[in-house]
Amino acid sequence: MAEEVVTIRVRIPKEGEVLGVVMQRLGGSRMRVNCLDSKERICRIPGSKRRGLWVREGDIILVKPWVLGGDAKGDVIFKYRSKAEVAFLKRKGYLDAIDDEF
Repeated sequence: MAEEVVTIRVRIPKEGEVLGVVMQRLGGSRMRVNCLDSKERICRIPGSKRRGLWVREGDIILVKPWVLGGDAKGDVIFKYRSKAEVAFLKRKGYLDAIDDEF
């Protein structure tokens, strides 16, 4: 039998967006995120995504840093849900700074 190739769509970071790993949940919709631009940010899930976005420690997320809050804060705008999406990002070199397997 021939293997079927499954095509997935993966959201790639755009300008002004940074990939990150959730390090610690702080309560409410806030969390400590270790971003791949070598900065640690306190990020929140905005109100429009609060009910539908469940984030745990170790998840790979997409962060939009705040303009006024400096590099210390940001918003979570997307969560990579499947291992195939994370594997795609690793294969394309977006997660080179992460050594752990997810």
